[in-house]
Amino acid sequence: MNAVSRQIGAVGFYGDSIHISSASKGGWSPFGLERRVTRSVGNVLFELDGKPALELYKTYLGDRVQGLPATALLFPLAVRNEKAHGPELVRTILAVDESAQSLIFAGDIPQGSVVQLMHCSLDRLIAGAADAAQHLDIVGSGPGAIHCITCVGRRLVLGERSEEELEAVLESLSPETHQIGFYSYGELSPAAAGQCHLHNQTMTLTLIEED
Repeated sequence: MNAVSRQIGAVGFYGDSIHISSASKGGWSPFGLERRVTRSVGNVLFELDGKPALELYKTYLGDRVQGLPATALLFPLAVRNEKAHGPELVRTILAVDESAQSLIFAGDIPQGSVVQLMHCSLDRLIAGAADAAQHLDIVGSGPGAIHCITCVGRRLVLGERSEEELEAVLESLSPETHQIGFYSYGELSPAAAGQCHLHNQTMTLTLIEED
């Protein structure tokens, strides 16, 4: 089959014996005060608690301010929409706008939502990948296929330790499990169960098994 543009390929599974489960975890830890989004448009955040978002964000970065926007990969935001009662989502900063004192994210930041800065160690990121595997609904001990989608932002942060999060996923699964996957610029998955959401900087897993 030849590659073509503006088309999407799909694979369907059916049958009484097929079992599919998914999980998505990051390994990030919140710190600092929670802040209310008082002005945003789509994925652009202008104000937190009525203050310029970029100015406030910089107060937490210290010497890493000079490395923006690259160093923002180390300090994503946790976003919680209180009105929708949804899960806490991770949002990665893609760029900063000094003139508008705004932050541009890889996903929407709803006005009125509550956000909190996050950070991590490399060990916690790897532990987050292992945690995702432990939240899968595993039905057997035989061979299966695990599809791993991990954010390219995690790849940049982990560097030479990137393979460790893939190995951590396999530790909770059968030795006969086949692992495939790719790096992404956003992950689509339920946080645990229910509605699907866009995530940033997570390890998102889909396990396919036969009963």
